This record gives sequence, C-alpha cells and structure tokens, in this order.
Amino acid sequence: MSAKKQGLRVFPSLKLSWSILLVLILSNQFAVAAGDGPQGISQPIVLPTYNPNATPCNKPLGLTKNLTYVQENEREFLEGVNLGLGAAARDRGLGYHRVIVENDVPAAVKQIQEFRSDKGGVLIATSSNPAAVSSSLQEVIWSGAFVGTIVPPPATLLLNAPQYAAGKALTDAAIAHINSKLGGKATVVLLTQDTMQFLAPRFAAMRDGLSALPNVVIVADIAANPVSKEGGFKTMNMILLANPDIDVVLGGDAVVLGALKALRAAGKDRPDQFLGGIDGEPDAVSEIKKGDSPFKASIALSSPVFGYAMGEYGADWLEGKSIPQAMDILPSSLTKENIRQYESDLADPASVFADPGRRAAYLNMYGNICYDTRDQYINFPWSSEDNK
Repeated sequence: MSAKKQGLRVFPSLKLSWSILLVLILSNQFAVAAGDGPQGISQPIVLPTYNPNATPCNKPLGLTKNLTYVQENEREFLEGVNLGLGAAARDRGLGYHRVIVENDVPAAVKQIQEFRSDKGGVLIATSSNPAAVSSSLQEVIWSGAFVGTIVPPPATLLLNAPQYAAGKALTDAAIAHINSKLGGKATVVLLTQDTMQFLAPRFAAMRDGLSALPNVVIVADIAANPVSKEGGFKTMNMILLANPDIDVVLGGDAVVLGALKALRAAGKDRPDQFLGGIDGEPDAVSEIKKGDSPFKASIALSSPVFGYAMGEYGADWLEGKSIPQAMDILPSSLTKENIRQYESDLADPASVFADPGRRAAYLNMYGNICYDTRDQYINFPWSSEDNK
C-alpha cells in the first residue's frame, strides 16, 4: 500500500494540511526510553515539495564547522560524492575530512562515534550494513548535527532515486537491444544488490521486464560481494565456469564493469553483447563512448551533483536555515548524444546547483527540516515512488 493510502487510512475523516499534521506530530512527542532521543518519523508519510523560503530557525550551538564523509569504499560512484562534497565544503568555508573504511562496518561505526565526540557539524555516511550504523547516526542527529545518507535512513537529509524507474530504464534499453541485435534470444546475468532492501526495486524491475520475453533465460541472479569492480570480476568468473556464453549483464556500474573485465580476460566479450549499469560512473561512460564495447548503457545518478547539494544543505543547516528532508536523484539514460553535457556537469557541480533549471534535471526536493525541528528526521525507507 502506498504511503498516501496509509495516511488516508489513519485519518479517514480528516483532510489535514501538511502544516496541521506537523503540529500534531510536534505536540505528541515520540515516547522513548530514558537517555534516548526522538526516534524521528518512522512510519511512511507523504512529504510535500520543499519550500526554499521556509522560516529559518536557530543555529546549532557548540558544533564545529567541519564536514566529514565516512565513505564505504572507493567505487567511482562514491568517489563522485567525495568530489561534490569537497567542492561544497570549499565554497562554504567548511573543513573537510574524508575517511574510507573499505567495507569495514566496525570502522564506520567508530568514525561516526568519533565525529560525535568531536562535536562535528556535518556528517555524510555510507555503509555496507546500514542497520549496523543506524543507532550511531541517530546519536549524531540527537547532538544537533546534520546527517546525510544515500538511500538508507536515518538522516536529516536522505537521498534516494526512484529505484524501480531506474531499473526499468536500464531493462528497457536491454530489451530493445535483445530484440534488435540478438533476435529476441539472450542468456542474462543479473548482478543484484538485493541484500540491501532499499535497492531491491531496481532488480524487481529487471526481472519483471525480462520475464515478458519467452526466449530470454536468466542464468544467474546473484549479489556480488563486495559491491565493487573486484566483486563483479570475481562473481562473473564463477558464473562463466558454468555458463561460458553470456549475452546480457545488468547491475550497478561498478560490478558490471568488473564483469566486463572477466569476460575480456576469458575471451568471451563480443561487440553484440549488452552490458549495462546504473550510476553513470566515469569508466562506464568511457566504455559507452568507445562505440564497440559490450558496455552499452548506464543510467546516470550524478553523484558529484547530489554530493555538492548535500554539502550546501549541510552548511545551510549550521546557519539555521530550513533544508529538505529528502532529495530525489533523477535517473537519466546516457547516450552518445548527451554524454558530453553530462561530463561537463560532473566536472562543475557548483554551477549545476546554482542554476535552478539544470539542477531540476538531476534533483527533486521534498519536505522541510531545520535544527529546531530535527526530531522530525526521516527514519523510514523513503522513496519518491511511494510519495504519491
């Protein structure tokens, strides 16, 4: 059931405006154990469009003007976030500190806890185990700091993409190739991330689309571990032992690039294959530009652009301004025709953020939150696909 429908069931006889709903929530504080802080908004609600002219509130007190990025690993998508965050920190006069934890979850927890102990002001955190870092992120929110996350909650600013739509866009491109270049027949590998429930809809879309083709066989539907080029390379090597002739590989850019490396090492790459990913990573873009590479498509989620936006809103938070609660990363299918503009935007995310028209091609923003209303942080798996 959609969030909207859930909301109507809870209030069957009331047509409440967002402002009235907010007053009700604020007047009925969440019941928490002694020593804990507010649990945030844990049940799905419909977020209104972000109001950039909302009344500002108080500035956080006693926090440093530092932005810390706890980075899960060095895959290019997350490196793009670093690029955007670093640029925003420089432009807004924030100290910038990045820590790469190399998929080490206890190390990520330690870094988040150290950030809180140091009274940091702006934290962006990613982890291969969102549940393991959740309580530490909540403690940072309770301290009054800004917390930004990419897909999983909790966060004062949560980013997500319409995951089913992203998966469908890639699948549609693959189906068009199968029908036009492979005679409607294909052996397919799905390199999934179903172990992270927030990304599962993109792979559901792939299965839904491919299941409509009677002569398409999915010979492997498996999560690469870790989610990196190395993980994709290792997983594809195992798949090739049992299935040496593969026509289509779909997944995130990093793991599919690793699969491409394995195909080339085994001499099993062909120009008529369709390898496609999601994220718009630079190496994926380079492969598409070649023209004869098996890597044919990437659904871009511009990480430098949204990284810059997160840094900007983190700086706004420290100044007491009202910022979005959630941000939608809009997927776009990269083609030879639009890659040049995409690369230009990647290289200069500040100019994209400053231009409302260009920014709107990459990001949609929802809800409002500031230091005074920080108990209203998002603590449920928000998606714009449910925000209807």
